[in-house]
Amino acid sequence: MGFITDKNMTLYITVAHACSYIEDQLAVNLLVDPAYPMRAHLYAHLLDNGFRRSGGDVYRPHCKLCNACVSTRIPVTEFQASRSQKRNLKQNQDIEVRYNRDGFKPEYEPLYRRYVHTRHCGGGMDTDESDAFKNFLVAGWCSTTFIEFWLKDSLVGVATTDELSTGLSLVYTFYDPILANQRGLGTFAILTQIAYAQQLGLPYVYPGYWIEQSQKMSYKIRFQPIEGYINGQWSRIK
Repeated sequence: MGFITDKNMTLYITVAHACSYIEDQLAVNLLVDPAYPMRAHLYAHLLDNGFRRSGGDVYRPHCKLCNACVSTRIPVTEFQASRSQKRNLKQNQDIEVRYNRDGFKPEYEPLYRRYVHTRHCGGGMDTDESDAFKNFLVAGWCSTTFIEFWLKDSLVGVATTDELSTGLSLVYTFYDPILANQRGLGTFAILTQIAYAQQLGLPYVYPGYWIEQSQKMSYKIRFQPIEGYINGQWSRIK
């Protein structure tokens, strides 16, 4: 496996489990040994080879009979907002964006719980304890920014993103479910992170896995141009 840069790194294959995105499908992941001393520069390299993180665990889908999960990245200097995305930015120009680099805040939790109760009720995430939620978002070896969206005095959204040498890796975004449809807060969050990467001079934004068969994941290709990690190389997808 050419992406391994340290002979001491061990990779494990997880047991098969129910796929979260494709019905009646089993999923298997390739997992970096949780005991391995991960570093941000190494994670950036793994990210460019299709890996992602959940908390401190670094993984990549490794299903034998399915390759539906495609890791994606947006080249920010080439990105062109569509008409609807430009309307989204105009509609949300009254939202104040704040950048929190000081770590997780307890006041994020109520907003997170409202979000998952509406969007992922019964999926297991809505029963997370506070520490489990926090640990899912952050990793001690990585610089993570919480991008806050404020409407007047109300926190209406939080986008969690890792700042790496290769770009911004989008970890998780949650927002007010009532405003979501009115404001398109998910779209606004990604557009904000693209603009943030441009400000930082970073080449890419990594939105996560795109799954064409999953409505939950298909939205990513609305941000063009976008590239997918397919058969060991990055290629444009539409």
